[in-house]
Amino acid sequence: MSKRLSPQLQHNITEDAYCETHLEPTRLFCDVDQITLCSKCFQSQEHKHHMVCGIQEAAENYRKLFQEILNTSREKLEAAKSILTDEQERMAMIQRLGRVGRENMEKLKESEARASEQVRSLLKLIVELEKKCGEGTLALLKNAKYSLERSKSLLLEHLEPAHITDLSLCHIRGLSSMFRVLQRHLTLDPETAHPCLALSEDLRTMRLRHGQQDGAGNPERLDFSAMVLAAESFTSGRHYWEVDVEKATRWQVGIYHGSADAKGSTARASGEKVLLTGSVMGTEWTLWVFPPLKRLFLEKKLDTVGVFLDCEHGQISFYNVTEMSLIYNFSHCAFQGALRPVFSLCIPNGDTSPDSLTILQHGPSCDATVSP
Repeated sequence: MSKRLSPQLQHNITEDAYCETHLEPTRLFCDVDQITLCSKCFQSQEHKHHMVCGIQEAAENYRKLFQEILNTSREKLEAAKSILTDEQERMAMIQRLGRVGRENMEKLKESEARASEQVRSLLKLIVELEKKCGEGTLALLKNAKYSLERSKSLLLEHLEPAHITDLSLCHIRGLSSMFRVLQRHLTLDPETAHPCLALSEDLRTMRLRHGQQDGAGNPERLDFSAMVLAAESFTSGRHYWEVDVEKATRWQVGIYHGSADAKGSTARASGEKVLLTGSVMGTEWTLWVFPPLKRLFLEKKLDTVGVFLDCEHGQISFYNVTEMSLIYNFSHCAFQGALRPVFSLCIPNGDTSPDSLTILQHGPSCDATVSP
């Protein structure tokens, strides 16, 4: 950048940068007083013990500092945006939690306000620093130290998510009755099933097919490519379904939006799925949600997952049906096209796996807003 600007900078110095007192070119910069100096100014007692260097050198030093702060500001902005998104997600999650929700909503609102303010401040700072880094020598040095100190003070501000009650431990009263009226009778679509999967005759249970597993590769890598979509799809309305995961050690449930035209061709692009993943590693039981990838911690093994989808509001929520509690909620999702439930088992490396998933059904279904 300095090489590209060099001819223009020299032109500005020769034409504009003159000392008003001595009428000589100002080729030096006093870092203490933040002013340009001519050779006679430099020889005065006033600047005798000050740090003085050439204005080109001073400008490049400040330009490097501003660029470093600019890079750090961009990283801090992404972190602030992530916290802001998380707080908004958690605010949406606790709206159904009654007293516990009311107690924690204020904390989340305050945290959301702090995160929003930091995002705005960082965006403003980034614009100012980008402009500063692109300025000529004299313009860049003007108020350089002030800009540097103000930038650093913002970067030193620490932002943390609000500390609230663990929502996964909160029981939601009326969860069963609330969702029973929205429950859909889903079946698995054989045309989208991975070759490793065997489907039951009623098309509600999926398990890994014997003799189809690939034993090669990294044994620590979890391969969830054994997917199948539901035969039903949703374009509007609210919908709920439950999945029995008790007999699976590594599984995924969620929704998929896109197209799957041939058998086993379920798109693997991460941006096209919203997933809850469960796995047992030895005695450790963990859950993950995606996107973005986040790890969740549960005290008990999860046996039945409830999935709630609101097409109009871009919301998908995962529930622990046994405990009648919320696991995680995604809101403001940018869904495109028809939405289809998706299910997956992890293909083992080596020995065959007895893992299976089953779509549960309870009573009559109301499928008026389901498009097959």
